[in-house]
Amino acid sequence: KHRKSDFQGHGDYDLFEYGAELYEQALQHEKGSLITSTGALATLSGAKTGRCPKDKRVVKDESTEQELWWGNGSPNIEMDEQTFMVNRETAVEYLNSLDKVFVNDQFINWDPENRIKVRIVSAKAYHSLFMHNMCIRPTPEELENFGTPDFTIYNAGQFPCNRYTHYMTSSTSVNINLARKEMVILGTMYAGEMKKGLFSLMHYLMPKRRILSLHSGCNMGKDGDVAIFFGLSGTGKTTLSTDHNRYLIGDDEHCWGDYGVSNIEGGCYAKCIDLSKEKERDIWNAIKFGSVLENVTFDKHTREVDYSDGSITENTRVAYPIEYIPNAKIPCVGPHPKNVILLACDAFGVLPPVSKLNLAQTMYHFISGYTALVAGTEEGVKEPRATFSACFGAAFLMLHPTKYAAMLAEKMQKHGATAWLINTGWSGGRYGSGKRIKLSYTRKIIDAVHSGSLLNANYKKTEVFGLEIPTEIEGVPSEMLDPVNTWSDKKAYQETLLKLAGLFKTNFETFTNYKIGKDNKLTEDILAAGPNF
Repeated sequence: KHRKSDFQGHGDYDLFEYGAELYEQALQHEKGSLITSTGALATLSGAKTGRCPKDKRVVKDESTEQELWWGNGSPNIEMDEQTFMVNRETAVEYLNSLDKVFVNDQFINWDPENRIKVRIVSAKAYHSLFMHNMCIRPTPEELENFGTPDFTIYNAGQFPCNRYTHYMTSSTSVNINLARKEMVILGTMYAGEMKKGLFSLMHYLMPKRRILSLHSGCNMGKDGDVAIFFGLSGTGKTTLSTDHNRYLIGDDEHCWGDYGVSNIEGGCYAKCIDLSKEKERDIWNAIKFGSVLENVTFDKHTREVDYSDGSITENTRVAYPIEYIPNAKIPCVGPHPKNVILLACDAFGVLPPVSKLNLAQTMYHFISGYTALVAGTEEGVKEPRATFSACFGAAFLMLHPTKYAAMLAEKMQKHGATAWLINTGWSGGRYGSGKRIKLSYTRKIIDAVHSGSLLNANYKKTEVFGLEIPTEIEGVPSEMLDPVNTWSDKKAYQETLLKLAGLFKTNFETFTNYKIGKDNKLTEDILAAGPNF
């Protein structure tokens, strides 16, 4: 048994060596855990197979009331200090009742001047291995001198909160208290809640230091050219940033500071649905001993995983240390980006495969954050649907989206970055009638961005959205570069195009009363950069 005071420092915890011993603990005590044919640990997250954004709450106090983004599409649902303490007490009492708890002392952010010390206290061995993979692993010397953490997570797993407690609406609760520097998780075993909780924390802490937090992948060419990939889950961030011809800085969360970019994490969290060695070789090869697979199915005799099976969830995942990618850049930092790529999975099938954006268009599409919400990413979502998520990650923002947009504009102007909007969704029709753009075509487009050849292409402007699109890219059929060519029913194309444009306009009305940074002219240009019809 453990004293509550133990959670304030190292205390008398039962600590386990990571890797093999955590495997043993999971296999012995956690239902559904087994070793797959490649050596990865397969686990089940129970009833919750995705994030529960409606159950995530932030303590609203005198400070956060003024600083954070509340209302009007904000992901920040308020709770009070007392309710947080009730949930914290519930989680700590449960953890104290266990024979063993698992404690990770780790870092986030590879920038040594701005790294954050985090402590994760969890009930599950697989959660401990997951966070061991996803955070930055300290050396023995760093661990010995770790000291007091900057932020602590208490993860009680499936143990529920009291749904009749004030502010609670279910038995699941994910709570953040910025003043106490703590997070409490009750009623869900989905490991991604811990990862994304820390990401939300970085969206609060880093802008205070004039550092832009980014929901993005990031890689670097042999000549030091850095590209960042914005996009929601399922748009291709992990797949496209994991390029064996380039160095991987990270697949999902980054900071852009005075000296360049840095990965927030020490691992990758890749979607596994329909994964194949042919399409995503590096990710395929990373699924080995030490990796954690969530909610996959497998042959009961051979233990070979069936990545095409989404019967448990479409949101099948794998977490592995970034070192498992052969061309990972360690430490995970790089110079200022040369290209900024906005990924949108267009379920309407009317956005071009690639468009070159001016600064105002970049800000417009960055704030809009249009994509299709891919099945399984959130609980209850069964098939893709059109959605807008500010900054391509509204669920994790703490401040108003325009604050992040102003910082992005400032950094792009200062360092001369070029922006591109790339559609990884449908072509030739909307979802259900058209076809998903081939990954091989998207990779050719990305290659042309990296090489700089796309800057020298001939361009024409599309109607309604006013996007500059190239007329030719090597390895990509020219007719598909303008989406109107791929639709057999031109009237249906026009109607769908106008419908999507209307959705963009309606969505952006939320932001029309906000000034972007200090430049009124930039704000006016951004408002004019949307669809015109």
